[in-house]
Amino acid sequence: MTNRPQTIQIFLPTGSPTGVKEAELTNRLLKAMYFPRTAMEDAAKRDIAKYTGVYFLFGTDNNGENKVYIGEGEDCWERIKSHHRNKDFWTSCVIIATKNDIYTKTEAKFLEHVCLKEAKEVGRYITTNDTGSKKPSIPETRIYDLEDNFETLKTLLGILGFPLFRNGAQKETESREYFYCKGKEAKAEAILTDEGIWVLKDSIANLEETKTAGSWVIGMRQKLKDSGVLIQEENILKFAKKVLFKSPSGAAATVLGRRASGWIEWKDKNGKTLDELKRK
Repeated sequence: MTNRPQTIQIFLPTGSPTGVKEAELTNRLLKAMYFPRTAMEDAAKRDIAKYTGVYFLFGTDNNGENKVYIGEGEDCWERIKSHHRNKDFWTSCVIIATKNDIYTKTEAKFLEHVCLKEAKEVGRYITTNDTGSKKPSIPETRIYDLEDNFETLKTLLGILGFPLFRNGAQKETESREYFYCKGKEAKAEAILTDEGIWVLKDSIANLEETKTAGSWVIGMRQKLKDSGVLIQEENILKFAKKVLFKSPSGAAATVLGRRASGWIEWKDKNGKTLDELKRK
């Protein structure tokens, strides 16, 4: 979907900016409710909790990797209460339904199927669903409506801080900015986005850290090794998949195995640094 200006309305039922939030695009059918697991009691009081729709349970694993469980329900709250008893990993939940509760069970299952399929393809979060979601039979005319709803759903999740379906390393506009970081054996390629800097799959990092790398560099690289992102191949480390870094310096330090200023180390194809292009 092409990016365009939109108006979002966010309501804080308890007045707390870290508690329950209800979000909607003013001219769209869907509505979302976010709540931390610690605010189950407050969330249960909201009408949308009991609507027919889809829900997302977000958390992390022991390596700090983002995880999500995607489900649906005629009464979402009944399903979420069950997960509260039986699933440990999640810390936050988002429920998405129509503002006037008009989804049928079949329509909710269709959205669950689309969400799970797309989440697996994008790969930003580890999906914890034990099985896939079978695509239900639904009239063709309704499919187009629900696919349009899915675009709104993606926007609402992103607004609430969960860019589950956003692949920052894919083409979002016609111009992508590529940058390169090199040193010793290292040779990495990255794309700069409004989220941070994506180091691309098959980029190469130095195998060893320098003596002055510091614990944060060593720890950051070890975490990526433990999660299978950085794989050793002979005398180098290779990125097994694309990785988003919030700062250019974090990305450069990971690639080079030392303390580094990413604003200087990342350069475009003409040799101009990020500092020259973005800060001056």
